[in-house]
Order: sequence, then C-alpha cells, then structure tokens
Amino acid sequence: MSRPKRAVILLSGGLDSATVLAEASGMGFEIYALTVLYGQRHEIESAAANRVAKAFGVARHVEQRIDLRAFGGSALTDDIGVPKDRDEAEMADGIPITYVPARNTIFLSLALAWAETLGAFDIFVGVNCVDYSGYPDCRPEYLRAFENLANLATKAGVEGSGRFQIHAPLLTMTKDQIIARGMKLGVDYGLTHSCYDPTPAGGSCGRCDSCRLRLAAFEKLGLKDPILYVVD
Repeated sequence: MSRPKRAVILLSGGLDSATVLAEASGMGFEIYALTVLYGQRHEIESAAANRVAKAFGVARHVEQRIDLRAFGGSALTDDIGVPKDRDEAEMADGIPITYVPARNTIFLSLALAWAETLGAFDIFVGVNCVDYSGYPDCRPEYLRAFENLANLATKAGVEGSGRFQIHAPLLTMTKDQIIARGMKLGVDYGLTHSCYDPTPAGGSCGRCDSCRLRLAAFEKLGLKDPILYVVD
C-alpha cells in the first residue's frame, strides 16, 4: 500500500488556515503543519494553532520563531494602533496598516524549505483576496509567481523530481462561504483565533477588521461565533 502524499500547511490558528488544513486533510494528504511566530501582537494564536493541529491529528506540527518586530512597519509588529470599528468602505480603501511587509513570502519560503526536505510538493496557504483583505501578497498573481520561483530555486525543481504547487483553495471565497465549507469539513471554529488585538487572556476585541469580518460572516449564516469576544 502506497504512502499518502505529504503536504505542508501554513497554520496560523485562524479561521482560514484551519479550513485549509481541513481541505488538505479531506484530499487525503498527510499533513505537516507549520506555524510561524513572527513577533505579532496576537501570538495567542499559537495556542489556537496547536488546538487545530491536535484536533486533526497532523503528522507533525512545527512552530518556527522569527522576530519581525526587529523591522516593525506594521500594526501587528510595531507600536502602532490596530484600526478599530472600520466599515466596509474603509477596509477596502488601500493596503491596511496591519499588512506585515513580505510576510507571506517569508512564510511560504519556510514552508517550501520544509516541503523539500519532506519530499512534499504541495503547500497549502489560507490566503483570500475577497472581503476587503487589501494585502498585495494575497493575490493570485503573487501565488503564481511564488510557485514559479519554488520550481526555479530548489534542487527538487531543477532536477525534476517533482513540481511544487501552491494551493490556495479559499482564494476567491467570501468569509461566510469559507465558514460554511469548513463546517462541512468538520472544523470546530471554537478552536480558532482571528483577532488582531486580543486581551492578555485571549478574548477577541470584536472591533478590528479581522473580528468584524468574522462576526459579519457568522451573522450572515445565522450562526453564533463560538469564540469569546470582549468588546470595550
């Protein structure tokens, strides 16, 4: 009996990455989950990533620490306030201050390095270009470019032992569609965390862009978000 194909999943502990992990698992991949702790103010998502990885019984879960606070430049890695109470028009206006310079390039590079050592050619990431994300490294053209890079810049790619693929199954889905899909796949969203500015105890603010998009999606589905919110 042949061994199942391996895949590396970027797992933040958020709603999207948990859904992507469930997608890869449902496709029959043996899951290797990678969580990057990059100095973000919401490092409490590490606990959420561990909960999700455990729930799905991944083959291995690695936490990699890289301190991007040394560079700053983002409300997630610097002493810059996280935007609160923004409406849809404001969220859609330009690149938000919660953008972390080159974050997805760093994450995907780490995932690629691990995938090559594992003999895995499938990398899954929970990026999304709908719902006012505004992030330049969540666009389909960026993912295609990174996939080309992966096959140009690796021993496996040059020798032709396989072709790397970057999977972004949520790319064009709305947040409510993502939740609906995840529930069909058995995701327990009570295990996840999405807030950009949580309390020290892990309560979600309910007011940052991430919280507002998440809450609106659950409301659209007629469901109650199972995580804890502490609204000022």
